[in-house]
Amino acid sequence: MIENQDIRPAQVIGPLGEPLTLKDLPSPSTKRWVVRRKAEVVAAVNGGLLTIDEVLERYGLTLEEFASWQRAVDRSGMQGLRVTRIQHYRDLYERQFKY
Repeated sequence: MIENQDIRPAQVIGPLGEPLTLKDLPSPSTKRWVVRRKAEVVAAVNGGLLTIDEVLERYGLTLEEFASWQRAVDRSGMQGLRVTRIQHYRDLYERQFKY
């Protein structure tokens, strides 16, 4: 049956609309996480290119850190990943559900 097979796409659509493959992802030794790199990793997981476990191991991230990237992208797109704007987008999101 197909359900037990590990089928993965060869490429997914990246955050900027470009094709994204495993070789296009940030290097496993990446230490400086800019918005584009974070968004590429989130897109890879969302598209099935990598699993969450593979991302955590490959990049040395915690589950909480990666989950926060996913939430930021879901709520505010790539702009939500900007470290300098996190509080602004968090406040905006909370206000939407308050009223």
